[in-house]
Amino acid sequence: MLRSLIPREGKFFELFRQSAEQSVKAAHAFRAMLDDLPQAERHAREIKDIEHAGDEITHRTVELLHKTFITPLDRDDIHQLISRMDDILDRLEGASSRVHLYELREATAECKALADICIKSTECIQRAVNRLEDLTFTSGIIQDCVEVNRLENEADAILRTAKTKLFRDEPDTRQLIKLKEIYEFLESLTDRCEDVANIIEGIVLEYA
Repeated sequence: MLRSLIPREGKFFELFRQSAEQSVKAAHAFRAMLDDLPQAERHAREIKDIEHAGDEITHRTVELLHKTFITPLDRDDIHQLISRMDDILDRLEGASSRVHLYELREATAECKALADICIKSTECIQRAVNRLEDLTFTSGIIQDCVEVNRLENEADAILRTAKTKLFRDEPDTRQLIKLKEIYEFLESLTDRCEDVANIIEGIVLEYA
């Protein structure tokens, strides 16, 4: 187990867990936003608040990293992990602000499908992060990381189909541009989840 091998500052793992929790919270809030577009501004504010909370967690993690002499993981791994997790929240906030500012009239099936994948991806990250401090179940962590990679491939396929459908069927150029950008933001969020999964997998392989 990681905790028995090296000196550690356990607060890092708690901060990782808090960041992952905010990502899941924001992903669910974004999905709720798509089902309640008349209240898009309220949902966007909620997600912005979650993103601000995530920024504070990232700041505290980096601050702790500078103050800790012996860290439980490689310093670069800690910085990369919390930074990439923060990127997930940034992408969710970016997508929600566009839904609000572009005054999206209708959430398409493809938009909702991508949002559902974002929820699943952030939940996988949360499970993996929650197990990271005590590496007694490495197979479960790896399974979650593999699932994040699978979900990213699924999001890629949905994005291709969605863009093809947009350019074929959407007569309103402005609506096409709006939806295309939102689709791409959501797909890029799954890329950021994959980045986090790759970092976690590397930590497991190094320390387990």
